[in-house]
Amino acid sequence: MNKAISSYCIVEDVREPDLRTYETDDLRRMHEAAREALECQRVLKKVGLNLVGELLKGQGSFLEYNHYPQGDVYDRETGSQYYYHAHRGEPEHGHFHVFHRPVEDNRPGQVANPTHIVAISMDAWGEAIGLFTTNRWVTAERWRNAEATLKLAREFKIDHAWPSWPTNRWLSAMIIAFYPYIEMLTWHRDREIHHLERSGLKVILENREIEIIGQLPISLVDWEARLSARLSVS
Repeated sequence: MNKAISSYCIVEDVREPDLRTYETDDLRRMHEAAREALECQRVLKKVGLNLVGELLKGQGSFLEYNHYPQGDVYDRETGSQYYYHAHRGEPEHGHFHVFHRPVEDNRPGQVANPTHIVAISMDAWGEAIGLFTTNRWVTAERWRNAEATLKLAREFKIDHAWPSWPTNRWLSAMIIAFYPYIEMLTWHRDREIHHLERSGLKVILENREIEIIGQLPISLVDWEARLSARLSVS
């Protein structure tokens, strides 16, 4: 497998998940979440809206690197958080950065630094086209290993209606539906960091030459169909 470190990304193929390794209950939960995400897209599309547009309403000019909505979306009861922004260029319009932190980490009047779960690439029509993981410096996150990060991913949920109930429900559902992808990407992230450490590279988590560690293309429609097909034979 060819691999190289560029100024932008560790370039390496990441394996897609094998659904045969998941229990029927897990498959059913992921399938229900995929259908929920599709339903959120459907009700917005029915009136000419999309998931990203919901976040940009009333936010002024869309500027690279700015967080949308301003101040991020945060659920104080669950510890989940996300924002949308852009800076990578075509075919991506922008991406969601998705975070979570244990509620017990938050102190009165002080919100603890969250852990980055995954980023979701979106196209110009508000459709998800990929998932990727980032180096620590990119989001100034509290770095946790794969096991701890995946535990937080399983607990992610935005359970309120600001700034958009459909978008919040969609994002919560996407983390459940695509958990196998997140799992593959997160373990891959830790392996790559370990390989770089063994190679003698110093201060990897703050190295500005390493930004994106792994990425996979996704299609919600295709994934829902794949989950459905697997459930029919499980």
